[in-house]
Amino acid sequence: MKKFKKILKYLFLLFTVVTGAALVTFYTFSSPKSDKKVLTTFKELETSAKIHYLKFEGRSIRIVSAGTINPRLPSIIFVHGSIGSSTDFSKYMSHPELQQKANLISYDRLGYGPGKKTPVLNSIAKEALLLRYIVSEFGLQEISLVGYSYGGPIALAYASHHKTEKIVLFAPALYPEFEVMPFPVNFYKWELTRPLVPHIWRSASIEKLHHKKDLRRFKEQWKNIKTPTVTIHGTEDMIVPLENSIKLRKEKDNTRLITLEGAGHGLIWSRYDTILEELLKLF
Repeated sequence: MKKFKKILKYLFLLFTVVTGAALVTFYTFSSPKSDKKVLTTFKELETSAKIHYLKFEGRSIRIVSAGTINPRLPSIIFVHGSIGSSTDFSKYMSHPELQQKANLISYDRLGYGPGKKTPVLNSIAKEALLLRYIVSEFGLQEISLVGYSYGGPIALAYASHHKTEKIVLFAPALYPEFEVMPFPVNFYKWELTRPLVPHIWRSASIEKLHHKKDLRRFKEQWKNIKTPTVTIHGTEDMIVPLENSIKLRKEKDNTRLITLEGAGHGLIWSRYDTILEELLKLF
């Protein structure tokens, strides 16, 4: 009996240590990168990035550009998903040929940036207004939008009201009937585990829980957007089903669909060469 209790004690200690280490690791990797780390990320890719801050509705927005922003040049603005960050597209923004052709700009959507734990906008319409604010503040004239996952409907919502040259979508979540609720969202829903959920995961959970309802307001607008659009989607995407891009291609004129056999939701990292090729075709 004593031996059994001793084994249980060691097992409990082991579980505590492993769980503690896992939580520390989870929080570390789930925390927004500091400005210094962002600049280091680009420096390692041999790119001199610049960080800018703007205020939107009294809240601070971090914008990252590959070099100095020149309003006279065309611009590509990258809109990240949920979760996501301004560095998700760093490898693309560091490509020399793209840098020569356009301003390359990304930003941390509210709820995902550094500093004070800012709540998410939790609204596609407000996200489009934020995007318009960034375009206006930097005096950008000729813009193309790149939207990944949750960033897809933000790019389309912007283009439905403002002039946009081209749109490239990666695994866009566009239609409420195809929404999938990932299991980790339950950790936010359960009151017992909610305090353990890092801030940006809370942001992602809040958006995900509201996304289906929000998309209902927009799904009839997508087909009316005249901006030439390319949507790239993996056949094995379990987070945002391929049906989203298939339906967009059927409903919206001037849309080209590229399916990537065997690719999952992380295609912007796993299929870099294919995606880069499409971005280079923008100009």
